[in-house]
Amino acid sequence: MTHTTHAELTAALTSRWPEHRVAPSLARISALMDLLGEPQRAVPVIQVAGTNGKGSTAIMIDALLRATGLRTGRFASPHLSDVRERISIDGEPIGEERFAEIWADIEPYVAMVDEQRYDDVVMTFFEVITGMAYAAFADAPVDVAIVEVGLGGRWDATSVADPAVAVVAPIGMDHMHLLGESMAEIAAEKAGIIKRGSTAVLAGQEQTAARILLERAVEVGAPMKVEGPDFGLLERQLAIGGQLLRLDTRGGPVGDVFLPLYGKHMARNAALAVAAVEAFLGAQPLNPEIVVEGLGAVEAPGRLELVRSSPSILIDTAHNPPAARATIDAVAESHDFEPLIGVVAMMRDKAADEVLEIFAEQMQQVVVTTVSSTDRGRTVDDLAAVAETVWPAGQVHRAATMAEALDLAVMLADTASAHAGVLVAGSVIAAGEARDLLKRGDGDA
Repeated sequence: MTHTTHAELTAALTSRWPEHRVAPSLARISALMDLLGEPQRAVPVIQVAGTNGKGSTAIMIDALLRATGLRTGRFASPHLSDVRERISIDGEPIGEERFAEIWADIEPYVAMVDEQRYDDVVMTFFEVITGMAYAAFADAPVDVAIVEVGLGGRWDATSVADPAVAVVAPIGMDHMHLLGESMAEIAAEKAGIIKRGSTAVLAGQEQTAARILLERAVEVGAPMKVEGPDFGLLERQLAIGGQLLRLDTRGGPVGDVFLPLYGKHMARNAALAVAAVEAFLGAQPLNPEIVVEGLGAVEAPGRLELVRSSPSILIDTAHNPPAARATIDAVAESHDFEPLIGVVAMMRDKAADEVLEIFAEQMQQVVVTTVSSTDRGRTVDDLAAVAETVWPAGQVHRAATMAEALDLAVMLADTASAHAGVLVAGSVIAAGEARDLLKRGDGDA
């Protein structure tokens, strides 16, 4: 099938089995890789799993590796605005023309796998986009691919590769309906990325998760680098536009590292990224100048990203309780908003009550809305009903669309105080919709 525009191609790809429905099997992606000549083995892979922080950690690993002079490919999910964000080469999303070329190259092989109907399922959207990424990285070619797990680890389509370095960011309770109801079950899924021949680089974890990750590494004979004994964040202090870090690295402490992102969680992710790059490069520690250059150049859209001033509007992808906690703590620490107005939209499968209770610690008022680009979003009335059990009477506002919600939040901020701010959070899709509106300058917001 030919698609005349990028939008049509995107629509056709995303109309496949959606990524929030997981078909746990590597049969389809493995079959595609075999037909394509195993592009996932053409370049070394750093694979990143975890409940929260894997995207920003992957971005930092990418920036650090580019600072060493290597050519990088990075696969990310989900995307904020355009599906091409999922496949970056040297820090930039591939172009629309290149995206279409890659699809044209692999489409006949996808059709062959579809015909086989492994487990009675055609290739899912996530499997297809993963296949496109591995094909793009092999074709470029890149020196190293940084691959962010979509969901879980063991059955994730990205796991068709055997990583040189397996990075596990902090594990929390999310996607329980897919990954398991306990921390042990979720950790076991994510531990699946640690394979024989890889080095495991592990963020500090809750005790149950830590034990399972360590057992997996021992079982497959993977050497380990663990936050605390082997690497970590030593100190941090607020700085204009971010924070100044001192990191414990293989070569000893590295100080005066500026990270243009907010929050202790981002500082810890930076330490994890440095450790992952050191594990990948092998023998020698990273030159401190590379650490400073790489982390100083990091851009992480949708991570407490300031997209507008007067009033300040921040956008964040936080959508589960651990992420909400990290985000709210970072806002409280790094911004003096008085008051903070929230714009929140959430998916139906998320713990709205817990997330909203955390948001309410800093958000004096909230505008509840929904998203237009998926049918998975909670309705405004449903989310407002939860919000009204958390905020005092009169502090919960409703808006039918994200554009209306932004307009209302800006009006509330403008009339409240010169020091008011707006935080948009609750889902990746909400962050993407708000970012598109604000970057385009639609409406008054």
